[in-house]
Amino acid sequence: MATRLLRTNFIRRSYRLPAFSPVGPPTVTASTAVVPEILSFGQQAPEPPLHHPKPTEETHDVLDLSDQARLFSSVPTSDLLRSTAVLHAAAIGPMVDLGTWVMSSKLMDAAVTRGMVLGLVKGTFYDHFCAGEDADAAAERVRSVYEATGLKGMLVYGVEHADDAASCDDNMQQFIRTIEAAKSLPTSHFSSVVVKITAICPISLLKRVSDLLRWEYKSPNFKLSWKLKSFPVFSDSSPLYHTNSEPEPLTAEEERELEAAHGRIQEICRKCQESNVPLLIDAEDTILQPAIDYMAYSSAIMFNADKDRPIVYNTIQAYLRDAGERLHLAVQNAEKENVPMGFKLVRGAYMSSEARLADSLGCKSPVHDTIQDTHSCYNDCMTFLMEKASNGSGFGVVLATHNADSGRLASRKASDLGIDKQNGKIEFAQLYGMSDALSFGLKRAGFNVSKYMPFGPVATAIPYLLRRAYENRGMMATGAHDRQLMRMELKRRLIAGIA
Repeated sequence: MATRLLRTNFIRRSYRLPAFSPVGPPTVTASTAVVPEILSFGQQAPEPPLHHPKPTEETHDVLDLSDQARLFSSVPTSDLLRSTAVLHAAAIGPMVDLGTWVMSSKLMDAAVTRGMVLGLVKGTFYDHFCAGEDADAAAERVRSVYEATGLKGMLVYGVEHADDAASCDDNMQQFIRTIEAAKSLPTSHFSSVVVKITAICPISLLKRVSDLLRWEYKSPNFKLSWKLKSFPVFSDSSPLYHTNSEPEPLTAEEERELEAAHGRIQEICRKCQESNVPLLIDAEDTILQPAIDYMAYSSAIMFNADKDRPIVYNTIQAYLRDAGERLHLAVQNAEKENVPMGFKLVRGAYMSSEARLADSLGCKSPVHDTIQDTHSCYNDCMTFLMEKASNGSGFGVVLATHNADSGRLASRKASDLGIDKQNGKIEFAQLYGMSDALSFGLKRAGFNVSKYMPFGPVATAIPYLLRRAYENRGMMATGAHDRQLMRMELKRRLIAGIA
């Protein structure tokens, strides 16, 4: 079997992962309480200095991140100390580079040093960013987090990708167990289960299907006999440079593999439908995304029968130039076909790999030129989806963001639209272990807020943990603001204790 979970794959490629956590008693971290996609959920321009509004100042901002004592009131001091230390460490560039080197070195081949490294990782980064070693442990962590903070959980089996049918079948069973674990929880405690198509369909086949879908878009007379009914996965501005010549048709064996992959995602969707557990399908980079969108939308057409709340959610990455156009096309087709549809909106997590691939082919990166363009695209898509969800249609929206400005905008928009914050059609999400202040603030503002909570054995969590470290270093603005609030709260508690 060839399920790719190990250290070397992370170093070679930049696929975003889900992750994992401890077996011991569930704890509440300061981040318990935000992409690579998945989840990186988004970068943010530097925050202005913390400012507490004067009593005479008028504010229409429902989201208040100014009072750190209220924001972190549910977090024990010991957890707050650990969270602050871990996030500081993750933001130190040389430490992240050293960790990457260690995880890809021969030190991990020797039993003694491997055990020491994994022990250190488990007691620090693993416990902070991951939810358990298996689905049952993760479900207990979800329960403890909700009871302590009121934040829900998104359960994510932490597997990167698989290369053969046996691994795909094993991963499907893990996702089924994840759904069963979610079903065992009160519905108030969890929001959804997350699946990566790359874990249940070989990467090589996803590339082939994506190539064929691109060529079909370029050449309308080019027909794909195996294609199921779906929504559009391209727009006029979508990147097509990955496929410069007509691909060979799928072989008989590849068609059987594709049918098996459809069978796996359909079995997962069927289980979610029976259990009334929403399913969020994570995004990948553009070389694979057409096939993933195709499978997500074809599954939604089959399983989103409930007109009030969809089961299947696809992910839109706002850092891509064509994100807004593709979202509008998908929504138009869903409305035309009378299919309820769910969307998870993220900024994106593959900027470097997208730029490298495009540059190697002499093409422009599919990612927006500036972070502000990405913010604008995210906020436009967010506003569009909130308007759709507010008008009584069957749309569901998960706003996955670490960006406080987007949170404020969404909060004001919800107020303007008169959205029922508790009806489940709109919710926010941040990564477990990150952006606690935003999570707590949104929760206090009355929204449903979830933490993206990966789980799995410590050894297989390494790629995910390295990614979290890289993302935290890349999101210094958000991270710095959170750490500043944590330090202020620790200082306040210290002074109060001395006094």
